[in-house]
Amino acid sequence: MNADEIAAYNPDVVVVGAGNAALCAAISAHEAGARVLVLEAAPMEDAGGNSHYTGGAFRFAYAGVEDLKKVCPELTDAELENIDFGSYTEDQFFDDMFELTEYRTDPELCELLVRSSLDTAVWIASQGVKLQPGLGRQAYKVDGKFKFWGGLALHIWGGGAELLRALNENIARRGIRVVYEAPAVELIQDGDSVTGVIARVGGRSVRIEAGAVILACGGFESNPEMRARYLGPGWDVAKVRGTRFNMGAGLTMALAAGARPHGNWSGCHAVAWDVNAPPFGDLTIGDQFQKHNYPFGIMVNARGERYLDEGANFHSHTYAKYGGEILKQPGMFAWQVFDSKVTHLLRGEYRISRVTKAEAQTLEELAEKLEGVDPQGFLKTVHEFNAACQTDVPFNPNVRDGRGTKGLAIDKSNWANPLDTPPFHAYQVTTGITFTFGGLKVTTDAAVESLYGGTIPGLYAAGEIVGGLFFNNYASGTGLMSGATFGRLAGAHAAAHAARRQPATQRAAHAG
Repeated sequence: MNADEIAAYNPDVVVVGAGNAALCAAISAHEAGARVLVLEAAPMEDAGGNSHYTGGAFRFAYAGVEDLKKVCPELTDAELENIDFGSYTEDQFFDDMFELTEYRTDPELCELLVRSSLDTAVWIASQGVKLQPGLGRQAYKVDGKFKFWGGLALHIWGGGAELLRALNENIARRGIRVVYEAPAVELIQDGDSVTGVIARVGGRSVRIEAGAVILACGGFESNPEMRARYLGPGWDVAKVRGTRFNMGAGLTMALAAGARPHGNWSGCHAVAWDVNAPPFGDLTIGDQFQKHNYPFGIMVNARGERYLDEGANFHSHTYAKYGGEILKQPGMFAWQVFDSKVTHLLRGEYRISRVTKAEAQTLEELAEKLEGVDPQGFLKTVHEFNAACQTDVPFNPNVRDGRGTKGLAIDKSNWANPLDTPPFHAYQVTTGITFTFGGLKVTTDAAVESLYGGTIPGLYAAGEIVGGLFFNNYASGTGLMSGATFGRLAGAHAAAHAARRQPATQRAAHAG
């Protein structure tokens, strides 16, 4: 569509963004009878925001296998016989949200997220998205049987690329128009109401009138100026795990229109990321620059010192917080160190060709290969760690096994194995930011609240632009679930709002 065609399209609902939350919103609005237009800032090959880079973890509450079958009917008897899925109750989901956010999560939004999660999972599967057991990521074999330990029983099959392919195929079947390289730059307002957007298309500003607008265009993690302003010194030089297009434009537009900011604006999701990864995400690698198996080894900084408890919890409960800790270390890097006893537990991301790795047959030899690290400091740390490991406690990767250390300045709580079995291998990492936690305050209808009370009529939001759910930390798989949940809500309520605003003649024309 060219600029003139877009200006004349006359949609009921404009969705800004083309990732998981945005496409779910567009589908939901179409289900409710709306004529939908999707605006994406990126070109088609880079479209989809951070969803394009996700590994596909999808967190939802389930009572047992019967609930999982509703989401993944393809589960075979053989799979069910060899996998212990356990359960992940709503109470467990709440406990994780409360613990990881230190009870700061918005109670209404959190309750909506948790209570709706199974229904959302069933809905997104019905839209053509395939899910599969997350073996090797959230389950290890015990006595020949996989046992799940983190509440993430199912992942999106094929990760972000397949998620977007399935949702875009759905979008195409519905005849929903998607315009690429069309960043929205301003909200159109009539009094307090939002009545459309202004977008840049082909070098022109295009005014697009609509019954409602849904902002689902991510946070500000791609914008170094905003990262430094809100997250603090040093964050401007952090690597970005995903898209280069999440520049905070949606937030800027909404705040200029009187939207209420909400949540942890000085916080973000950030992980251990290969030190030599490019400045932004690389779609040929996806999420494989991440290095999440640190609970089974130790992490040391440039002084050769451990600086946190690697085994405080499962990686899915600490990885989004620990990534930011690397930025605080000298030189903004760390090394993850393992021995051969745990090599089989490391995920495929440790075996890609583009990895910054050192390997040696002795700790002394390894110490000399850890670029930027004080060798003597490292050896002192390792020898003290090895001596402090409580090896009388059995090692079990499927539970917080209590196999810790005793007497160190920073004890390791679980999965503490002496580094004593060669070959030894280590991986150099830095901070990779995923998304920012601060965003807009929305109601349980996904309507954007006004700065001074009530909502801004005609404005809705979904995905990473929604603030208030996450503080300081994050549980793996919650982002995709949040995007789908609030996207679905935003689409339905935006469509209803647009229908109320349309003249009867226009509704009849759209129906025809």
